[in-house]
Amino acid sequence: MADIANKDVAVEKQSLYWHFNRFLERHLPEGLYPRSLIIIIAPIVLLQAIMAFVFMERHWDNISTRLSKAVAREIGFLVELSETMPKTKESRDLLERLAKERLALGLEIRVGDSLPPPAAKPLFSLLDLKLSKQIRKRVGRPFWLDVLGKSGFVDIRVQVGKDTVFRVVTDQSRAYASNSYIFILWMVGSSLVLLAVAIVFLRNQIWPIQQLAEAAQSFGKGHDVPDFHPRGASEVQSAARAVIGMKDRIQRHVDQRTAMLAGVSHDLRTILTRFRLQLAFLEETEQVNELKHDVQEMQNMLEGYMNFVRGDGGEQAEMTDVGAMLHQIQAELEREGMACELAIDTPVVVKVKANALKRCISNLVNNAGRHAQTVRVRAGFVGHELSIVVEDDGPGIAEEDREEVLRPFVRLDDARNQDDTGSGLGLTIALDIARSHGGELTLTDSSLGGLRASLRIPV
Repeated sequence: MADIANKDVAVEKQSLYWHFNRFLERHLPEGLYPRSLIIIIAPIVLLQAIMAFVFMERHWDNISTRLSKAVAREIGFLVELSETMPKTKESRDLLERLAKERLALGLEIRVGDSLPPPAAKPLFSLLDLKLSKQIRKRVGRPFWLDVLGKSGFVDIRVQVGKDTVFRVVTDQSRAYASNSYIFILWMVGSSLVLLAVAIVFLRNQIWPIQQLAEAAQSFGKGHDVPDFHPRGASEVQSAARAVIGMKDRIQRHVDQRTAMLAGVSHDLRTILTRFRLQLAFLEETEQVNELKHDVQEMQNMLEGYMNFVRGDGGEQAEMTDVGAMLHQIQAELEREGMACELAIDTPVVVKVKANALKRCISNLVNNAGRHAQTVRVRAGFVGHELSIVVEDDGPGIAEEDREEVLRPFVRLDDARNQDDTGSGLGLTIALDIARSHGGELTLTDSSLGGLRASLRIPV
């Protein structure tokens, strides 16, 4: 039973921790720079708040209490002293002079006067609360207090007799610690200095990481970043060198693979050329024509394999008018007798590998045109991505086969993955080119009833 209870407690703690992490994920900013600032700012603000609270509750409160108590005692002393003195004008003048010279209190003894109506109380004032409490305790007479009437002064009136009122005016600094704002300003100023240093330091530390992220994204899109060099902390430099080394190794692997298959292609083309020459000298028969057709099919398949292996062919990305490219593809299809509807939302000029992207779109459009009467192409921007959608009204592809048909050399019964060579690489080449740009190709149901191929490329 004890083990079960411990497991329940552990599950509850894990659940609370999970919810706390989810709360932070939802409300914290996504960027590393603002998160790092929060990590530094939050402890500083918390520490300053604790210091201010301790100061307010301990130091400032104690000093203000003592100052208010001293003022109340002096007023009480003057009241008791007046009761022992003769009720003459000379005695009142003497008492006022002693209060001014000895106690630094502005005392005015008013005969035939009474306390005014209660003054407006401030919304929040430690001075009003503490001084009222001390006068009530130390003087023990009806009194009237105003801390708002004269700026920087406190007006205190005490009912001494039936028709006598002591009016005492003194500086607020004598009743509470008025220089506490200096401490608050010092805390705020020091916090701002610390924050400024943290912002400058963090910007210098985060900047190389942001550069590394941008360079990695550019590498993923197939763009070259010639001016990128490892900078920043040693760990960031190590990561940058690892990214550069990984890019170089991938590029060497692709170059070696392309060179090897280019050599194979050259050798096979030589053999196929000899076949054609030999067939050209033979008499035109049905068997010879079939052999010529087979040789041409082998040539087309070889070109398809080379296109797949070549990918973007090491092509450099450049600013390209995708709209003009789509119009060219539309014209080529119309010359082949295919109808294609084209819709371009806005001028689409982006930095892409033009030849590779054209091959990608051509494969998608040709696949659609072979199996449908209507082909519709739409291009535009969705957020920070180039979106090209190819739809048709053909038979489509079953949902369970869509992932399979994107694999190399996979040909379904309706041959939806064929390219111009019929090698079963049309959609695979399109997907490979999309990913070389850092994008993705997805297949869904079309509103026309057939297949919808959505190409997304970040720009």
